[in-house]
Amino acid sequence: MLSHVWSGATLGVDALPIEIETSVEGGMPRYTVVGLPQAAVRESRDRVMAALKHNGLPVPRGAITVNLAPADVRKEGAAFDLPLAIGLMAATGEELFDGERLDDLWITGELALDGTVRPVKGVLPIALEAEKEGRQGLVVPAENAAEAAVVEGLDVYPVETIKEAFDLLTGGGESAPAPYTRDLDALFAEARSYRRCFSDVRGQAGVKRALEVAAAGGHNVLLVGPPGAGKTMLARRLPTILPPLTTAEALETTKIHSVSGSMNGRNGLVAHRPFVSPHHTVSDAGLCGGGVPPQPGEISMAHHGVLFLDELPEFKRSVLEVMRQPMESGQITISRARFTVDYPARFMLVASMNPCPCGHLGDPRRECVCAPGQVQRYIGRRRCASGWCVPAAARPRRWAATRQRTRQMTKPIAARRPPARTATRR
Repeated sequence: MLSHVWSGATLGVDALPIEIETSVEGGMPRYTVVGLPQAAVRESRDRVMAALKHNGLPVPRGAITVNLAPADVRKEGAAFDLPLAIGLMAATGEELFDGERLDDLWITGELALDGTVRPVKGVLPIALEAEKEGRQGLVVPAENAAEAAVVEGLDVYPVETIKEAFDLLTGGGESAPAPYTRDLDALFAEARSYRRCFSDVRGQAGVKRALEVAAAGGHNVLLVGPPGAGKTMLARRLPTILPPLTTAEALETTKIHSVSGSMNGRNGLVAHRPFVSPHHTVSDAGLCGGGVPPQPGEISMAHHGVLFLDELPEFKRSVLEVMRQPMESGQITISRARFTVDYPARFMLVASMNPCPCGHLGDPRRECVCAPGQVQRYIGRRRCASGWCVPAAARPRRWAATRQRTRQMTKPIAARRPPARTATRR
């Protein structure tokens, strides 16, 4: 018998519908999954079969073929465990489920061996795509229900075990879950609270005024000062004076965090401006995104928020240079041989650095022990995508030396040789 179950797969920060076709025929027992399944999808056979047996649910016998359509898109992750199990039960020939009911629902979730449904990544993009496709509801793990309930016009059914999903689709049993609903306005009010506040800062009137102007105009900021001057403290409180996120901005930001798997323990919505502070040892892919499967980088995690680069001269030059194009266009395109994805990356860049290698240049309490050349080389390392460059005091001497070397290299070979000494008689 043939069954059809609908699910979704994430590609970048968006999702696309996946149709799971299951065919059970007589013959020697075998289990085949086609449609470019990744290793975690191929290994779902053992998890699904064990979950069905431990919960007393029907297990199909014979030759089983599962097709994940469209077949030219790679299917990755364990989120197909639950829809695969539902498809296997629907293809047993016992007519357990209503075909129209299955067509109206999208199903996603990972299965444990005892039938427990575990949370998965990318639930919000899948919920948005299901609502766009005109589906009636979405069956998700209980821990992802708050995230999926943000989408209006879609019934969200949270399940903790595969037995609850079975009772939901058959329409019987006391364990069938009810639709999960949340008040979006109350959710916004709850998620907009900050642990820190810009009003906590005492003094620093000039710096606070500069940060207020930067926040009003969306300008980038470079904070230069000795250690303990309050650079990090001020940067961490900068998101609290930025305008609040709109509903569209909050959904776009939450989609990025949902795809990256960083929504655990949250109330289902990122309604405040994110603050991201990567370590100076971050790689190019860690900052801009990449990997297999592709994951958003730190600049995308800071979308609609603040990206803070502490100790700016310690970052590698190549890491800073890759931010040039995202800062201009507001998005980053990751192109590989097998895929091309776009991640939004519109953020406010805030960087901090010491005025010299020892950090005490200009400090009235401690004396700087750095030589003038060390200070110039240290400050000159802040050249990056934002337009910061070598200070004006160091430019003429460097440019003059560069011009002199260029003229020397462009001279003919004969002109470069020193004049020969002539012998003179005494």
